[in-house]
Amino acid sequence: MKQSAIATARIGMVNYLNLAPIYEKWKESAFPESWQLVEAPPSELNKKLCEGDIDLGFVSSFEYGAHPDKYKILSGLSISANGSVGSVFLFSHVPMEQLDTLPVLLSSQSETSVGLLKIILGQFLKVQPVYSTGDVSEFDEKKFKAVLAIGDDALRLLEKSRFLYQFDLGDIWKRETGLPFVFAVCAAREDFCETHPELVGEIHKELLRCSAEGKSDLASICTVAAPRIPMSEKRCHDYLSAIEYDLGGKKQKALETFFNYLIKCKEADPACLPLKLYSNLYEAPSSSST
Repeated sequence: MKQSAIATARIGMVNYLNLAPIYEKWKESAFPESWQLVEAPPSELNKKLCEGDIDLGFVSSFEYGAHPDKYKILSGLSISANGSVGSVFLFSHVPMEQLDTLPVLLSSQSETSVGLLKIILGQFLKVQPVYSTGDVSEFDEKKFKAVLAIGDDALRLLEKSRFLYQFDLGDIWKRETGLPFVFAVCAAREDFCETHPELVGEIHKELLRCSAEGKSDLASICTVAAPRIPMSEKRCHDYLSAIEYDLGGKKQKALETFFNYLIKCKEADPACLPLKLYSNLYEAPSSSST
C-alpha cells in the first residue's frame, strides 16, 4: 500500500444496518491511518462528496445522477435489492392510488428513495400528492396520510407504525420494470481518481473484499448489528440476506432505467448516461440477480 502511506483518503460509510456486512468487516481490518473513515447518513455523505469533504464513499444513486461530472462509480459495489428491500417503505393510511392531493411526508435522508417514490406515484400511478420533507423519526401520524421512511427509521416504524398499509418500494419497482433497484453506489470524485489512481484501486479492492466476506458471515454480523435497531438476530439475518452489494449487468441497466425516469422529470443531468465506471482487476463475482 505504498500510495496510501503518503496520501490521505476520506472514505464515506452509511451508518445504516443495510451496509453492516461491509462496514463491520471494514472496522475489523487494519488500514493505514491515512485512510480516514467518515460515518454519516446518505444525504450528508452526498453533500460531503459533492463539496469535496470526502474523496469517495457510498452515496445515493440520485447524487451520481445529479452531478455525474464530479464522479466515477466504483465497479462491483452498490446497496441494492432484487425485489423487496425491507427498509424503504411508504407507510400509508390509504391505498397508493388514493394519495392524489393528500399530504405525504418524505424522509430527508435519501434523495434516491424520494426520487423512486415520485416515479412510482407520478409515472406509474399518475398520482400527485402534496409533499413535505422532514424527520420521520418524530412526526405526527395524524397529520400525514402517508410517510416515506428509509433505513433504520423504516425498520423501527415497522415495529410500531399504526398506518394500515406499508408498501416496499423495491418490490413495486421490480414488479413494474422487472429489474432490481440500486439505492446507493460507491462513488469516487473524478479528480481524486485522476490524482491518486493507485490509492483508489487499493481502497476499491478492500471494499470488494469486505463485501464478499460480510455476505458470507451474516450470522456474526447480525450478532453485532441487530441490537442497534433493536431487532432479533433472525429478523436481521432475513433482512440482510435480501440486500445485495454487487453492480452487475442487470443492476447497471436498472440504474440507467432509473436515471432515464429522473431525466424525464428534469431531476437528473442527462450527462449521467452512459455510466462512468471505475474498475480494477479485483472485482468480486456478481450475485445471481445480476
